[in-house]
Amino acid sequence: MHLAKPHMDVGLFTRQREPQLAFWQNTVGLAFDHIGKLGGGMQQLRHHANGSIIKVNHARDPLPVAAPGGIAGVRIARAGLAQRQVLADPDGNRVCLVPPGEAGVVGIAIELAVTDRRAHRHFWCEVMQFDSPAPDVYRCGDTLLIVVDERPVVRSADWRAPGWRYLTVQVRDCVAEHAGILARGGEEGAPPRLLGETVRFSFVRDPDGNHIEVSQRASLVGSLD
Repeated sequence: MHLAKPHMDVGLFTRQREPQLAFWQNTVGLAFDHIGKLGGGMQQLRHHANGSIIKVNHARDPLPVAAPGGIAGVRIARAGLAQRQVLADPDGNRVCLVPPGEAGVVGIAIELAVTDRRAHRHFWCEVMQFDSPAPDVYRCGDTLLIVVDERPVVRSADWRAPGWRYLTVQVRDCVAEHAGILARGGEEGAPPRLLGETVRFSFVRDPDGNHIEVSQRASLVGSLD
């Protein structure tokens, strides 16, 4: 996979705009990037996290009721910490601040609960072509995906639901990477589409149905052709 940046992004959905902004900027200490319009009364409040983007998607209208997905939490490395700090955002989503280097985390790490560890190993290593530096750990650039639990995960039909809901991998060619993932046995979530002159993106799904955005962003690659 040809990455456009060596960091994955992660997104959540919420109805609590101001409490979430206060949490991410004041409690976690992330720098605000900008607001992206998603349509349908949704705005993306983007925050920088060691090269990754934490996408706080605020919904004006009620979100669909859905069981929690497989993204169990996010770890963020913070310089100067002597020990980890386990937090929860205003909606109860798990966030953990860790000293840089703890368990190999130098940027961010996504904690995953999975139904089948072997299915996920095949998916992340063979379908997504990520490295695996340790058992149950997968690496995309400097972002880690860490399997922390094996339990039944309920598949959600809609990725726009409360809580941690999707990951984003930034690539140089969305169409080519999307086709490659499907050719290697991946499941399609949504085919590639163009959003103005900003981004071409698609979705694929992991073995538990979690959504992964395959994004070709003009600000990173310069052209969407």
